[in-house]
Amino acid sequence: MIPLLLLSALALALIVERAWTLRRSAVLPPGLGMEVRSWARRGRLDPAHIDSLRATAPLGALLAAALDVRHRPRDEIRERLEAVGRHLVHRMERYLNTLGTIAAAGPLLGLFGTVVGMIEMFLGIVDHGIGDVNQLAGGIGKALISTAAGMIVAIPALVAHRWFRGRVSEYVVEMEHEAIQLLDAIEPPAAAARGGKGHASAPATSG
Repeated sequence: MIPLLLLSALALALIVERAWTLRRSAVLPPGLGMEVRSWARRGRLDPAHIDSLRATAPLGALLAAALDVRHRPRDEIRERLEAVGRHLVHRMERYLNTLGTIAAAGPLLGLFGTVVGMIEMFLGIVDHGIGDVNQLAGGIGKALISTAAGMIVAIPALVAHRWFRGRVSEYVVEMEHEAIQLLDAIEPPAAAARGGKGHASAPATSG
């Protein structure tokens, strides 16, 4: 029971920590994507703005990574976004493996405690006989408490683990959408600049 109590305390701490860290306002601040696209259209992309954006939230860090390499080809920007995105997903999934391990280990520890209790009880029967049947039933009930405790620890940990995994996946999809919108917002000026250079060089070539 002592390991189960320790696991329950650890699971509760991890659930509270992940629930606070993965709240929507901390990962996807409302209106941040629109604000950054507005910066891009107005040309307010100085290093100070980008650094402040990077420190706001995971979404801000992803958008800042795109702005850092905004003058490169779109394929290179996508590669940078994928690399930064993997790092951000790893950060958002922090401690989730531990929570999953608790969900898997809880029932096994509970079953182990029950088996140990049953072994001790039957060894006592071998030494002293069956004795009182009510006392025997009480001993079996006490041994099964360990299994029940393991399930009580494991079920909330499993539910929280699956819920947090789904929440991270949802955030990743929304962050990708915001990053694509930012790429569309910063690409037209670059395309226009390339087009202007092409028109300027044409007369020189013909001459």
